[in-house]
Amino acid sequence: MTKSSMKFKLKVPDTYVLLFLIILVAALASWLLPAGEFQRTENAAGRLTIIPGTYHNIAQTPVMPFDTLIAVEKGLINAASTVFFVFISYASLMIIIASGAIHAGISRMLQMTRDKYRIFIIPIFVFLFAFAGGTYGMFEEALSFTPIFVGLAIALGYDAVTGMAIVAMGVGLGYSGSFTNPFNVGIAQQFAELPLFSGIAYRLFCWFVMCTTSVALIMHYAIKVKRNPQSSAVYGIECGDFGLDQSHLANLEMTGRHKLILLTGGATIVIMVISVLKWGWYLDELAGLLLGMGILCGFIAGWGPDKIAKTMAAGFKDIAYGAMMIGIARGILIILQQGNIVDTVINGMFIPLSTMPKWLAGIGMLFVQTLINFFIPSGSGQAATTMPIMAPLSDLLGISRQVAVLAFQFGDGLSNILWPTAFAAVFCGVANIPYAKWMKWFIPRFCIIFCIQAALIVIAIMIDYR
Repeated sequence: MTKSSMKFKLKVPDTYVLLFLIILVAALASWLLPAGEFQRTENAAGRLTIIPGTYHNIAQTPVMPFDTLIAVEKGLINAASTVFFVFISYASLMIIIASGAIHAGISRMLQMTRDKYRIFIIPIFVFLFAFAGGTYGMFEEALSFTPIFVGLAIALGYDAVTGMAIVAMGVGLGYSGSFTNPFNVGIAQQFAELPLFSGIAYRLFCWFVMCTTSVALIMHYAIKVKRNPQSSAVYGIECGDFGLDQSHLANLEMTGRHKLILLTGGATIVIMVISVLKWGWYLDELAGLLLGMGILCGFIAGWGPDKIAKTMAAGFKDIAYGAMMIGIARGILIILQQGNIVDTVINGMFIPLSTMPKWLAGIGMLFVQTLINFFIPSGSGQAATTMPIMAPLSDLLGISRQVAVLAFQFGDGLSNILWPTAFAAVFCGVANIPYAKWMKWFIPRFCIIFCIQAALIVIAIMIDYR
């Protein structure tokens, strides 16, 4: 037998299989780890917050095999607003795509820019998405933009990973470097008893450093793929390009209907931003807004109600794989909560921090918050759970509470596109990229940015950031 014949190719399982394996591991952990909980109290804002030093063991509550299966359905119910937001926003976007307006708009852009300048689309949009994430907390809303940028990246000669990275890393780093995001920094500072959005100057600096690093990493990869398509992380895998072929787009005509549809889409984005900032809209209201946009764009395209309905139904079908991942991933959290081991894990993570020197404890806080984001991917939920522990712990360590908040937001941000329980698997589903392929590409880049975040934490401790 020759050496070459002994080689075998390791087959990476489907994303659904990976998620189910994690569910099984979580269920097994409920049998192996001691169940425990912190006492909680309701604060002035009506949020349940942990009382530090109250962790105690409780009666073991292992998750039974049949309950493990039920967790998937419970996860879908628990995450219903997010699941249906993805369904509706994607189906509405499909009307704009099917109308040809997106194709025509990209064609016009390609005609107006020289090939050597098209690479600058990456920094422009990474910073735009990061700004949206850092100011008013865009994250789930960015899912609906992912197919457009995947198609755009492929049309420009890059690949689907480049397109997804522009959106996902943009909003992820925006969340990490948030300066006026009410959903993570605002709530965390409230629990840390700090003035709202205080320390904004250093946060802006961190935001800029992380975004610039991200842009450099994405551009380096995109240029490499354009020079050698075989270097693509998804080479040989058919990803959704939505018909955005560069040769087809070269001389595509933009009609008056196309312009009006794009104008409607742009106006919808403006309304989306204003409604979130001024009126407190969230997923339910935004889903209604996008549904109205889709129907209106269908009529502008000259379609009848039947064609609009069939196009939206096709969109539901296309996004079902990605949208269902949200519920399956949420099932992991259902298992952990049912087994009463979330607080056990959190308590076990924080105990070692109390014995570390300041600079190492700061990095440890970042590491712990990154891990906790796997178990509690909600920014506000994570703040309510961890900041009541982090704030007094930082006092004991001689570290300012601003540093504790900074470690929280760093850990809560970019790892949202790393952990399958957050939004990594969902972005992959929307972009039609296998989760394992994304992880292989993203983990080295995540590690680079994590090291930069650790350095920024140490600098914050050295300058006594307050």
